[in-house]
Amino acid sequence: MTPALNFSPELLLQAQGVRVVFFDVDGVLTDGGLYFSEAGETLKRFNTLDGHGLKLLQRADITPVVITGRDSPALRVRLKALGITHTHFGTEDKLPAAQQTLNALGLDWSQAAAMGDDWPDLPVLTRCAFACAPPNAQVEVRQRAHYVTQLAGGCGAVRELCDLLLVASGRYAELLQDYVS
Repeated sequence: MTPALNFSPELLLQAQGVRVVFFDVDGVLTDGGLYFSEAGETLKRFNTLDGHGLKLLQRADITPVVITGRDSPALRVRLKALGITHTHFGTEDKLPAAQQTLNALGLDWSQAAAMGDDWPDLPVLTRCAFACAPPNAQVEVRQRAHYVTQLAGGCGAVRELCDLLLVASGRYAELLQDYVS
């Protein structure tokens, strides 16, 4: 079976060798909107395509890591359901958290990718081998990304990056085959 998905060879070369991916939450895993209940509880909307992409990364031995400046019960529930264990909540300075994770995994920046949408994500994005942003990201972030997804944050952008990394790793067709055979 030949997959329908296609990325440029240059882009795939740049994304080859990625073993860990750092994700922001608001504006990346969500649409960036913050919803508050009458009791003050933060509600978030997550995309199921993104969730499945994160699970596929894990099956391909690419570790998803979440580093976010906020924290909420809804986010913790979602990440637990996805089996994401490398998380940093309420972290405004994301660089030390990313470096700590790299050290714990025995990896370096040349094996890392990141997806972010605003200035607090730039220290991580600019050090990674592969930086990605959704089209709803702030302009300075989009300008520094190696790839800007077609889909917006919270609307499949994370899945688009996951698919790109799976193709670059050579695992996409194999994982797809598990679903079509």
